[in-house]
Amino acid sequence: MKSLLLLGALLTLMSTSSPAANSVHEFEVKNIDGQAVSLAGYKGKVVLFVNVASRCGYTPQYSGLESLYKKYKDQGFVIVGVPANNFGGQEPGTDADIKQFCTRTYNVTFPMLSKVSVKGGDMTPLYAYLTAAKGGDVKWNFTKFLVGKDGKVIDRFEPGVAPESPELAAAIQKALK
Repeated sequence: MKSLLLLGALLTLMSTSSPAANSVHEFEVKNIDGQAVSLAGYKGKVVLFVNVASRCGYTPQYSGLESLYKKYKDQGFVIVGVPANNFGGQEPGTDADIKQFCTRTYNVTFPMLSKVSVKGGDMTPLYAYLTAAKGGDVKWNFTKFLVGKDGKVIDRFEPGVAPESPELAAAIQKALK
């Protein structure tokens, strides 16, 4: 009987859970240093969320991402790196390890979040929002989600789309207008 009551309470809680987010600005995340960050701070900016990994064939994209960030940051553009170990164990380190790798190897200056899961049952709510808005589950590292000034997903670019690609640059320029 006790388990039935617990199950009923759980079902009630699930059915009355808060409504889905309307923008990324509704999320709070932790940065790579473990500090809480409200994504509401990005209101009015164009943001590119990228799930990153240190031991992936796409890892050299960090260089292109940094160049892209430097090129457009003064126009209201931000890249947010989101370390995740969901694909082939290619991001096994701690946040401190990841930060050191990104800084020393690629001179990354764009914001980085604390390592999270970007797919599966333990997917971070931010990625549940991003993937529901555009294209479904992330299939590999360095998937890119372009988010407009209003916090809504504009487009998604798969890992094979390099940061230097004309299509990504065009989408960023359009979003910045």
